[in-house]
Amino acid sequence: MTEIPTIETERLILRPHALEDFEAYHALWSNDAVVRFISGVASTREQSWGRMLRVAGMWHHMGFGFLAIEEKESGKFVGEAGFLEMKRDMQPVSTEGTLETGWALMPEAQGKGYATEALRALIGWAEVHFPARPMSCIIDPDNAASLRLAEKLGFGDARRSNYNGEVILLSRPGTRPA
Repeated sequence: MTEIPTIETERLILRPHALEDFEAYHALWSNDAVVRFISGVASTREQSWGRMLRVAGMWHHMGFGFLAIEEKESGKFVGEAGFLEMKRDMQPVSTEGTLETGWALMPEAQGKGYATEALRALIGWAEVHFPARPMSCIIDPDNAASLRLAEKLGFGDARRSNYNGEVILLSRPGTRPA
């Protein structure tokens, strides 16, 4: 079984999710502002629970996944970020076989550079542990903030695809294209 890492940055602790995170986790995924560009639909408690369990399963089966983002100063759960292999039904191009990179932060944690800080650390970890695996991300075309962040992190080669509506599929240079 894969050991889930803990990664520290200047202001954050990226760590495995814990059962004690559930209420904050549900608050994240039931927040309309958070899900606006992800699914467009706030999660129920049951859906949030299933999502949290999926995160643990991803680590178990794939050796990578999402980590909880904890603010060092306050100890608060402020979001999550990491990598997925979702076998999404996307057309005409897909994220399958890539480290699909994703992130979600509570609204009060946005705009502080936390996503950039967390993702730089996670990408560095992935480049060591999965050097041959390409990285991708899918972003709603109207999500300007996430598109700017993806560009800052080196994602480019944008192509349009369809996944429950139009999305932009981006890949990181230096990895095989998605």
